[in-house]
Amino acid sequence: MNEKNTKFLNFGSLNQDMVYSVDHTVRPGETTASSKLEFFCGGKGLNQSIALARAGAKVFHAGCVGSDGERLLEKLKENDIDTSLIKKCDMPSGHAIIQVDKNGQNSILLFGGANKQIDEEQIARVLSDFKASDKLFLQNEINDVDKIIAAASEKSIEIILNPSPFGDEILSYPLDKITWFVVNETEANELTGESDPDKILSVFSEKYPSAKILLTLGSEGSICKANGKVYHQKIFNVPVADTTAAGDTFLGFFFALVDTHGIESTLKYASAASAVAVSRNGASSSIPKLYEVEDFLKNI
Repeated sequence: MNEKNTKFLNFGSLNQDMVYSVDHTVRPGETTASSKLEFFCGGKGLNQSIALARAGAKVFHAGCVGSDGERLLEKLKENDIDTSLIKKCDMPSGHAIIQVDKNGQNSILLFGGANKQIDEEQIARVLSDFKASDKLFLQNEINDVDKIIAAASEKSIEIILNPSPFGDEILSYPLDKITWFVVNETEANELTGESDPDKILSVFSEKYPSAKILLTLGSEGSICKANGKVYHQKIFNVPVADTTAAGDTFLGFFFALVDTHGIESTLKYASAASAVAVSRNGASSSIPKLYEVEDFLKNI
């Protein structure tokens, strides 16, 4: 579904997710029982790669896994994602402990593991096969994101940054090199100091005039500012089972389709894909395929 000869490179995390179903998120000092434990393949990097692929993009994933990461590699391969750029490290793969409460809201504890073992040699090797017409996706669950941004910028590769999970180190990244910022309300506030959507967009435009912004607002929908225009999209109300991969699904469908469908139409597809994802349990397992999103839109 993407433009001819454009390659999608996701330099991102790969996590083993342990998902605990709880009545409510555990409070400090509290011990509580979990009614269910499930294991999933996740990580923002893996989730976004799968969302891109299920929306029709040809995806290359780069990153690191441990000797225990075979299941993660197989999950990518099942979705026709190229895994040749993933390095194996002598340490555990990244993992996440996820609490999902009775309302479908989640709380996540991350262990970086192999995700934090990226080095400059791997960065140079990975980027050597990509060019200016390609797209690079980055999140903040791996190390050396700043070095990857700088190296990709030298090749004029389009850089899409989802600064999640947010940390103060992000403010030291060469953010003026970013082509697209994909942020939720919290991340946008950290980057701009504003909470009002209009003010957020205004500050982004002042600080990064050449960048485009995709802002997700939870129940208030999403806003995109690109090429001097602002686009709004409402959410589709569905029963919520698990919100874990909602944002990753939205991002993947948006960028897989935007070059062929245009921003307005693509926002609708991305919102619908996210709605389907939150109605299912799990992270990568909840991400729909394009035909499922098309069926959803036909039946709303």
